[in-house]
Amino acid sequence: MRKSSNPVFSSLSESSAKGATQFGGAGQAAFQQGQYGQQGFGAQPGYAAQQPQFATDDRPMTIDDVVSKTGITLGVIGVIGIIAYWLSISAGLAMPLLLVGGIGGFITVLVATFGRKMDSAPVTLVYAAFEGLFIGAVSHVFTMDIAGASAGVVIGQAVLGTFGVFAGMLFVYKTGAVRVTPKFTRFMTAAIIGVLVLMLGNFVGAMFFGFNPLRDGGTIAIIFSLVCIGLAAFSFLMDFDNADRLVRAGAPAKMAWGVALGLAVTLVWLYIEILRLMSYFRD
Repeated sequence: MRKSSNPVFSSLSESSAKGATQFGGAGQAAFQQGQYGQQGFGAQPGYAAQQPQFATDDRPMTIDDVVSKTGITLGVIGVIGIIAYWLSISAGLAMPLLLVGGIGGFITVLVATFGRKMDSAPVTLVYAAFEGLFIGAVSHVFTMDIAGASAGVVIGQAVLGTFGVFAGMLFVYKTGAVRVTPKFTRFMTAAIIGVLVLMLGNFVGAMFFGFNPLRDGGTIAIIFSLVCIGLAAFSFLMDFDNADRLVRAGAPAKMAWGVALGLAVTLVWLYIEILRLMSYFRD
């Protein structure tokens, strides 16, 4: 089975595989078709008859479930992000909110991934709340030197850029311009791990030696941000592919919350990198 570099989707796929084996041959056949069938981010013609029959009343997940749960998750992030941004400006709480949101969101993703809570609406919404705090605070940090409404314009451009990349990669996936193959997944996983190692090394260098080439706004920092934006963008292809396979495997509808969580993780990463890059060019 193909693994995603996004730990949330990787765990979701494993759970779906285990669930399919619990419902006999029909469920296993449906899961295998979802894993190795034609891509399309949706059910294939003639596929409905092969959907696994679940022992509970939980119906199979659909694309509508993914869209609605993702919309709710992003809505929570957006509302709390606006509140956190206002608190960062009016009450000077940017750093406390940034730390609480960042650490809380990271812990929530760990709980969802390793605690097998990918199908939990409360866990996904708690993550959205923490990331809202983080997004609002970090947006203020990157734009605090801009006066008045200009800061809002910059943030709005970053938001539009984020969803523009999302829509563009969805089009790329739908048209099959780039195929999500095992080789592609291995490359992306290796690249993301490499970026994370570089980030950790840069953090240690900045903390103890004052050496911060990846985030100082120079040429190397700009190139690194562009690489991160590219990786985040292509990560959407794997996110879409995993969501597609879960739908076609007949995963329970409640797993749409885990899909929403995985997409939100990638969207937040992309937004931060776009906003960071814009701050470099402004400087």
